[in-house]
Order: sequence, then structure tokens, then C-alpha cells
Amino acid sequence: MSYNAQVGTHSLYIHWPFCPYRCHFCPFVALAGQDEFMEQYHSALISEIADFGKHSFLKQSLETIYLGGGTPSTYPPHLLGDMFNTVQTYFTINSTTEITIEVNPGTVDKEKMQTWKEVGINRISVGVQSLDDEVLARLNRHQKVSDVYQLLDTAPEFFENISVDLIIGLPGVDAIQWKRMIQEIMQWPIKHISLYFLSIHEETPLYFRLKKKELTVVPDDEMVDLYYWSVETLAQHGFVQYEISNFARAGYESRHNRMYWDRRPYKGFGLGACSFDGERRLQNEKNLLRYLSHAKSYKEIEIVSEVLSAQEIRLEKVMLGLRRVEGVALDEVVGGLVTHKRDECMSRIQELLHAGFVRCENGTLYLMPTALAVENEVAVRLSV
Repeated sequence: MSYNAQVGTHSLYIHWPFCPYRCHFCPFVALAGQDEFMEQYHSALISEIADFGKHSFLKQSLETIYLGGGTPSTYPPHLLGDMFNTVQTYFTINSTTEITIEVNPGTVDKEKMQTWKEVGINRISVGVQSLDDEVLARLNRHQKVSDVYQLLDTAPEFFENISVDLIIGLPGVDAIQWKRMIQEIMQWPIKHISLYFLSIHEETPLYFRLKKKELTVVPDDEMVDLYYWSVETLAQHGFVQYEISNFARAGYESRHNRMYWDRRPYKGFGLGACSFDGERRLQNEKNLLRYLSHAKSYKEIEIVSEVLSAQEIRLEKVMLGLRRVEGVALDEVVGGLVTHKRDECMSRIQELLHAGFVRCENGTLYLMPTALAVENEVAVRLSV
């Protein structure tokens, strides 16, 4: 079951899987040491975009494009320009389209940034993660702190909208180091910060090293304390929290992220890329050779297709709503439930209200600041 090309698709995700190295915590579809496939992959990618564009009923205007990875900042500039030409053949990109590229420090120079600006990219998301060379090296992240500073010295010449990613709980980063880093970052020429808890994914090198007790991670309660301290500190410096992991100066919230949280349709292109057409979620082939073969022969690239049930849709709306400062309408939480399930859900809401995890005002349920770090547990509690 394929993506419905007839829906209004105003956001694209484009996956570039190639990396100069693979971070030990990375669970994503990423390929290190396989750069010889870049040109073949690029050809397959633009074939996939063109094939979709030919079946779309009109040349739709794009609100957002997001280039993720992998390491999209390694996309060869001449090929990147070719890819954008293909997108523009089948979609309308205008001056208001938010176009983001993920950037790893150490993989970019002035010439690349000039190319990015010329093709229309107007937002960069920089994977900083830590400002400690030893910590980064232990995670097999080859960037240097000096690469971060060099990038941030140059990037404002080309981009006003700069975001950085940070991870709370990296092995070897104590509370003092974390707070010092946040205080320093507040002085940078950036507009947006994404702040994530370290996740230990099975089958990653970090997972196996922790099992062997070669590394230790920050205890959960300490991570939560650092998170709350960070939320307060960012607010004091003008970074308003608009979602659990995201903070922005006024007017610089990620429009692409908001599209996901609003459950609006988006089309993903590339290896392992995900899509959502409003009714079903889909994922592309994750094996590189099969992806290349299918794209070349115009075979079906999507290998996973899931039509969401009413219960799954309700839970998604609750989880996504609780993550945002706008909250979730109470009708979304209990709507569609049979009487006894509705009563059970309302009873659980009362328990959460009494425990101070949520508040309810004007028919909207909000997560309390003190419960931000346990949002998943709260949402699961509302799954009846």
C-alpha cells in the first residue's frame, strides 16, 4: 500500500545516509565508509523524487524541506544542486519555504555553505552534542571542538537561522561540564536548540560497551535535574520552550518539527525514509543495494505500510499534544472511547491531576513542567 500522492503534501524529508564515521550511539539508517555509492544513490534518489512527482496531481507548494541523515553536509555540492533542480521540477519552492540541512562540524567549509545558500537552504542544524574532545572521541565522533567554533564563526555569513543539537547524559560529562557548556552556548549566534536525553539503543557500540562496563552513564535522576536546570537557564536567555526537547528565540521555532507534531502529511525520500499521508505510515527499503535496484527499475521502494487504528491515532495525538506547550484537547484524549473506557481514562486523568503531573484548563490538558522528563509514562497512563 503506497503513499497517497493525491493528498496535500507540503513537507518533504530527504535522507542522505552517508557518514564519514558512525557514532557509537547512532541507531539511524547511516552508512560509513561507503562513499563510492554516493553517485548511484543520488541517481536513485532523484529517480524516486521524479517518480513521485509525476504521480502527484499538481505542483504542490512546499512549506518545509528537511535534509537528514546520515550526514547530509557530505552531499557533494554539484549533486546537491542537481537534486534541488529535480525537486523544483515537481514542487514549488518559494521564499518562505523552510529548508533545513543537518550539519556535522568538520564536514563543511565556506564553499559548501555558499552552495547551500544558492540552492535555497536557509536553516542549518548543527550536531554539537558535546564540547569535550575526549568525550566525542569515546563516542567515535571524529569532530573536534575547534570544528564547532570554526563553523559558528563562518555560518552567520550565510545563515541567520542556526540550530544546535545537544545530548544530556553523555558518558564523561558531569553536571559542572554540562552547565558550563550551556552557559557558553548561550553566547553563540544561534536561534534554536534541541536538547535530547541520551538513548541507549540495542545493537549499537555504545550499548555493548555499557554492557561490558567499559563506560558509565549519568544516572536518570541526575539527567532529569540537568534537564530542568537547562530549561530554566535557556528561558533566562530568551530561548522559549515550545516542545519537550526544543527551544527557540521568538519566531524561530522549527516549522518542519511542528508539521510532525500536527500529524500533517509529509513524504520521505531515500534509504529508510519514512512518510505519512494522513492515514498510513510508510518506510522505504533500508538495504542500500535493494534500494538502488528498486529505484532503477521503478519497483516499489516502500517496504513497511501501516494503517493506524483509531486507538493508535488517539494515543499519537495524546503523546504529541503533551509534548507541546499548547497541550492536547481533552476531547482528543477521551473522544471516541466507549463509556467504560472513557470513565477509566477520566479516572486516570484525575489521578495525574492529583499527583501534579498534568493540569487542565478550558478543556485542554497540559503537562506540568515538573513532569516534562516523564512525558512518555504519562501518555502511556492515558492509553486505555
